[in-house]
Amino acid sequence: MEAYAGEWIQLLIRWVHLVTGIAWIGASFYFVWLDNHLRAPRIASDAPDAVGGELWAIHGGGFYHVQKYRVAPDLPPTLHWFKWEAYSTWLSGFALLVAMYWWHADLFLVDRNVAAIDASTAVAISASSLLAGWLVYDQLCRRLGFAHERLLAVLMSAFIAGSAWGLAQVFGGRAVFLQVGAMMGTMMAANVLFVIIPAQRKLVEAKAQGRAPDAVHGLRGRQRSVHNNYFTLPVLFTMISNHYPMTFGHRHAWIVLVCLLVLAAYVRHFFNLRHRGRTVWAIPVTASLGALALALAMAPPQPVAGPAVTFADVQSIIHARCSTCHAVQPRQEGIASAPKGVLLETPAQIVANAAAIRQQAIVARAMPLGNVTGMTDDERARVAAWIAAGARAD
Repeated sequence: MEAYAGEWIQLLIRWVHLVTGIAWIGASFYFVWLDNHLRAPRIASDAPDAVGGELWAIHGGGFYHVQKYRVAPDLPPTLHWFKWEAYSTWLSGFALLVAMYWWHADLFLVDRNVAAIDASTAVAISASSLLAGWLVYDQLCRRLGFAHERLLAVLMSAFIAGSAWGLAQVFGGRAVFLQVGAMMGTMMAANVLFVIIPAQRKLVEAKAQGRAPDAVHGLRGRQRSVHNNYFTLPVLFTMISNHYPMTFGHRHAWIVLVCLLVLAAYVRHFFNLRHRGRTVWAIPVTASLGALALALAMAPPQPVAGPAVTFADVQSIIHARCSTCHAVQPRQEGIASAPKGVLLETPAQIVANAAAIRQQAIVARAMPLGNVTGMTDDERARVAAWIAAGARAD
């Protein structure tokens, strides 16, 4: 019953996380798009001191006229803030991290094929990496300022790559992907909490007190908003990556992760340039070629038949290593129902899922989760030989 209740908790938290993430990322996409489409004011009285740009749009049967002020206008009676989308997304994501990955760290964080660490150590590494990621990123932004964005991008890419490599020394690929995504998501939410919203408060306070606002606060907030915009596609990829063991199950999973994150940010750059009036088709073309090259480099080798292996031998391996989870009534602690509904209890079920077994347990080595049941390399080789020979139950 505990595992069943846990799955419901995870479902509801994941649902909230998805909804709030849509709201936050949608707002990020919209405001960066808006900022890149602003044009000089048409009315002379609006320029040059007050309004820096304006935009006309039509949506839902109505016309909209949006103006952006150079610093700040007289305070309006109602001022809308955009912050709870970010806070709710991070809080729900953190809750999911705790409920799924920390609560069952021995299953979802620890991989006995990588490092023999205990659950508490794994949780400590996971938590400390979230804090370390934000501190390093924030210090780089503060020290480099606004004039070295390209250098900042290079250094952050190197830092994320180094973090992925370091985490890959203690976690399995699935946990590495999730942890790097959580680090980047924490940077994004912390940008809102510690930089963007405080900067906006300073602008509002200055106007309320009749002082000229310092434009640096607006520049700092805009810088972090743009960074968040570039983080969106990479973070979204890490959110869905656990469904694709061909990526996190690769023997060099951290390199695969870094390549995919760079490609995602590169694609985001294409859209940001396009919003500013520059359509650089070389970006999606090279990004597509890069993704194709990565897919080809990751392609698993063709199965090779080895010494004859009986089905009885394979069935005993599957029952000992896989059916603890893939059963009508799973015996593995923390698992309430068979993952993806795949059952591996009868000969017919094992034969029918032979291709999935090969992908998950042989090629990606993503199963068993964290190798919690201790499946050996020899056992994987015997199952692979049986599949290569035709995967028959006779």
